[in-house]
Amino acid sequence: MSASAKINVPTPSDIRARKGGTPLVCLTAYATPTAQMMDTYCDIVLVGDSVGMVVHGLPDTLGVTMEMMELHGAAVKRGLTQAMMVVDMPFGSYEESPEQAFRNAARLMRVTGAAAVKLEGGVAMADTIRFLTSRSIPVMAHVGLTPQAINTLGGYKVQGRGEDRARVVADAKAVEAAGAFSVVLEKVPESLSDEITETLSIPTIGIGASAGCDGQILVVDDMLGLFTAFKPKFAKRYATLGRDGEVAIAQYAKDVRNRSFPAPEHVFADEVTTK
Repeated sequence: MSASAKINVPTPSDIRARKGGTPLVCLTAYATPTAQMMDTYCDIVLVGDSVGMVVHGLPDTLGVTMEMMELHGAAVKRGLTQAMMVVDMPFGSYEESPEQAFRNAARLMRVTGAAAVKLEGGVAMADTIRFLTSRSIPVMAHVGLTPQAINTLGGYKVQGRGEDRARVVADAKAVEAAGAFSVVLEKVPESLSDEITETLSIPTIGIGASAGCDGQILVVDDMLGLFTAFKPKFAKRYATLGRDGEVAIAQYAKDVRNRSFPAPEHVFADEVTTK
């Protein structure tokens, strides 16, 4: 077999077929080097609108623009050869009408090379999802806590408790019926996540949901400890790169000020010496 044989990157149909199988591994990415790090290990890499908070310092995701998603999406794509890339549709780019959603989804896929888009909302977005999927735009849905709706949800609260349970179930069923190939469940109680996972024929991808979901996703800056402004309960930190980086920068500053950096091995002589 040729060493340059094409790698079969998963398609939305492949992801859908993974329902009930080995859990899907998903992470967010916003830049080429990070995408390269996770390419071998992830089934799905999401260019999330969380980029607004973890990279651009915004207070929430509402200020993220199409241009930002295009820039970061194209950068992530350059780092991937094996994982499927999905790009978030930012706030205001799809809610007005299915036609608006199609124009912007097609633009994101064309500019970034994404295999699919992700948008937030359940019953209210079902017609839009149906419009997109019937026009060759694969959609990953997102229900439960939808960060773009924090002003109407009253903050980053758990969704689906008590009487609210039926609403989240209805949202999940609606996006499935509309043609989404998978659905993210965010900050949904464990028992409800398990119920939805058992009910739906498409994969559920949990974030603050249940180990029983068909896959899991985390914000990479949370799990690597790069984003330290706050730590969500659902985010396990697998490293402390933010703190390690701060320690390294402090040592660099000390070395510069005491003139121990650059050392002789870091500078250049007037002439090249030969042995």
